[in-house]
Amino acid sequence: MPKVTSVIVPYATYLRVYEPLAAFPEPERSHWARYARRTDRPSYQDELRRALADLAPTPPVAVPVHESEDAFVLDVDGVVCVCPWRTRLRGWLALDELSEELPPPVMDAVLPPVLRRQASQDYERWLAINPDARPWIRTATWQVPINWFVLVSDQEREYDKGASVDSPPVLRYRTPMVQARRRVARGLRALKEAMDEGPLIDGLVDVGRWLEEFHPRSLVELDYGGLVHAVPAGALEDDHSAADVAEGIAALRRGDGAAAGEAYARLVERWRSVRDLRSAN
Repeated sequence: MPKVTSVIVPYATYLRVYEPLAAFPEPERSHWARYARRTDRPSYQDELRRALADLAPTPPVAVPVHESEDAFVLDVDGVVCVCPWRTRLRGWLALDELSEELPPPVMDAVLPPVLRRQASQDYERWLAINPDARPWIRTATWQVPINWFVLVSDQEREYDKGASVDSPPVLRYRTPMVQARRRVARGLRALKEAMDEGPLIDGLVDVGRWLEEFHPRSLVELDYGGLVHAVPAGALEDDHSAADVAEGIAALRRGDGAAAGEAYARLVERWRSVRDLRSAN
């Protein structure tokens, strides 16, 4: 499929779930089985470029008119696993989040109220027919949420510094669903014993409930995505944020608040450059 543009979109990170083909009902299972044999599957950058292109016309296209038929595909120990894009569903969900983040005048300038109302009505009608729908992909901008790091281990870290524009850096973690769920449960126990309710606990509860929606033999992937282009190469190579989060939780479990604070301070300092870049404009 031709690319809309060659521009690299640097700000998005992803938490993905890849489910085995057996988890999908027919005829969707057969569709993904055929799709997995394709050699021209698009990338996450292609999806972002299409979304940006949709915002260029007047009026802009807030949410795709049709659902994407693309997916990410992995071979996990000989089993084909699929992570559907579901771009339209994620667009609706992102639109709700954006409305909470931007002041009304800015939001109106980005997407006129009439377009947002139409998108909201479309989503309500669609949700009435698909009440159990959930996305296979979560997206964050200019950060990797701390609660995502709880799901993975530093031993699962995969880093490739890349060799060219066509082979950019990659930093990701992949872990079996059973491990991700176990880490969520352990992390929640440690956090609830050490602190009052707060955003970190709420976020971990939310992501844990999301994971429960998927097949137990799924694979969970935390991908730095395009954010690798916003982090200096040396800092990226030395980024072991999952290790810092695991160390902090282990310290809380031991009742060592000082060690937990040191791990958190390292995490904050590591992400300072990205946070400064986000607010540089």
